[in-house]
Amino acid sequence: MMQELRGKSVTLYEGDLKRRELDNRDYLMKLKTPHLLRNFQLEAGRFSGRGMDASAMGGWEDPSCQLRGHFLGHWLSAAALHYEETGDLELKAKAEVIVNELELCQKDNGGEWACSIPEKYLYWIGKGKPVWAPQYTIHKLFMGLLDVYQYMDNEQALTVADHLADWFYRWSGEYTREEFDNILDVETGGMLEIWVQLYDITRNEKYKTLMERYYRGRLFDPLLEGRDVLTNMHANTTIPEILGCARAYEVTGEEKWLRITEMYWKCAVTDRGAFVTGGQTQGEIWTPMMKLKARLGDKNQEHCTVYNMIRLAEFLFRQTKDPKYMHYIEYNVRNGILAQTYWRGDARNGKPGYGLLTYFLPMKAGSKKDWAGEMDSFFCCHGTMVQANAAWNRHMYYQDGNTLFVTQYANSAADFIVDGRRVSLQLRQDYMNGSLQNSSENNAKQTINSTTSAYANKPDFRKYEITVDTKEPVRFTAAVRIPDWIMSAASVYVNGELAVNTEKSDEFVMIDREWKKDDKLVLIFPIGLRFVTLPDDDRMGAFRYGPEVLAGITEQERVLYLEDDDPTKELSADTERQWGDFRTFYKTENQDPGISFCKLNDVGYEPYQLYFKVKKRG
Repeated sequence: MMQELRGKSVTLYEGDLKRRELDNRDYLMKLKTPHLLRNFQLEAGRFSGRGMDASAMGGWEDPSCQLRGHFLGHWLSAAALHYEETGDLELKAKAEVIVNELELCQKDNGGEWACSIPEKYLYWIGKGKPVWAPQYTIHKLFMGLLDVYQYMDNEQALTVADHLADWFYRWSGEYTREEFDNILDVETGGMLEIWVQLYDITRNEKYKTLMERYYRGRLFDPLLEGRDVLTNMHANTTIPEILGCARAYEVTGEEKWLRITEMYWKCAVTDRGAFVTGGQTQGEIWTPMMKLKARLGDKNQEHCTVYNMIRLAEFLFRQTKDPKYMHYIEYNVRNGILAQTYWRGDARNGKPGYGLLTYFLPMKAGSKKDWAGEMDSFFCCHGTMVQANAAWNRHMYYQDGNTLFVTQYANSAADFIVDGRRVSLQLRQDYMNGSLQNSSENNAKQTINSTTSAYANKPDFRKYEITVDTKEPVRFTAAVRIPDWIMSAASVYVNGELAVNTEKSDEFVMIDREWKKDDKLVLIFPIGLRFVTLPDDDRMGAFRYGPEVLAGITEQERVLYLEDDDPTKELSADTERQWGDFRTFYKTENQDPGISFCKLNDVGYEPYQLYFKVKKRG
């Protein structure tokens, strides 16, 4: 069975990803424990609100908001994920203090209710009275508690969750099937997934009953029939429900759960298409199938949908071993998570050199990213931001028996066991730059070498080296993913000899042999520019270099007038080398005025355009 290598089994060395992890960890610690707990203590009568700290968390965490308290669950999940990778005892101690206070709040509420909002919100839904997604809010608390239990081995967190579930068992049993179906039409978040997890942990029959009650037939049954139930519907309402189905399949083995999940992917991705980034949605709703042109707006690609769809893709990869799901994750990581959170760059025109989070990723020409502050928003994407950046050593390596899958490419190491023998793989990118100098301070070692002149310009391929470390020879299969952005045949070398030359990116390259210490795999992936058109307009598209989308820096919409039928010939390298690094910057050749292009995840506060109409001159 396919298992992800995670936690301390994978060590991350990639500089930018480590930086984001540390920024995220610092932010988790910066948020004060009393502020995180405020709404829970108010609900339990453990804090009167008098003398409330004006610097406390605002936005959706303000005590006047009906979603107040949702962020604490995200915080707990992020702390648990970071601890799983690093063993950070300071974060663990802070999480333990929070869980202990939640248990005290639960006791003061009568022994079951431990939430930041009142029970009556749930009864309002049953009466049809409008209220803003209480089950979405409560799901976050459950999620955080179970992650703390799973990754921090905190039994107290499981106890709080189990007692809170008793309340839901009684409440949900008060309604007929039709009445509860009406309740399920109001956003439930990932409540189904919670009941599945709790059943998997406890094997208590009450959770099987809750799973049955939370079966949302009004969504799941039409999906099974192949109907389009998503066009113009809110996206992040349904994705967590499908993640619950995915988890239910893993725990119960019932095929209907897998079938629902597969049909959702077909409806949401395969039949619908996606933006060049890999993401979807405008104004939080799914676009029509293969009709994206009219949906290039200022509220595209909600961060929550990116995060949750990555989770769904990861589940489907484990079921199928199909690399298309890892292609999907690569695009959404590079042009979603990295483009929308923890940006760092140059401070220009009075703007800071950092950005915390942008709820949406606009695709309308001349738009800008709208960066949220550290204490003034706490909308839904604020929560998935801290989870997405908690541990960047995930989705990289998987093991199925004696086969080790290399699925994403970042400087890292993986430790695993084959036939009782410990094996380590070290993955490094060879940047082929020949120099370590990274600033105008000339303090790097300047050894004369052949690489600096051999690659005078930016190489047209990516090169990765995978080195095996084992005390004794061991036979296993190394399965390496060929990215679907390759420009020509990829090459795989074993100890300097060509083993595979392939243009296929729909299957893994499998190298089965007896591996010895210091055996080496070298992967050569040809890389270049592509012009990726819209599914409903083949004369309008965006530029992508390898997996990364390029943004043209411009305040107003521009049309590209071409000398050639190939739009990529309009772009040429611009400042391709600075000190020791090859960089990804381009400029137009024939536009007046010219347009500069950079990676979308390098854009900070500048106005930009992704999709360009192209016309032939004359």
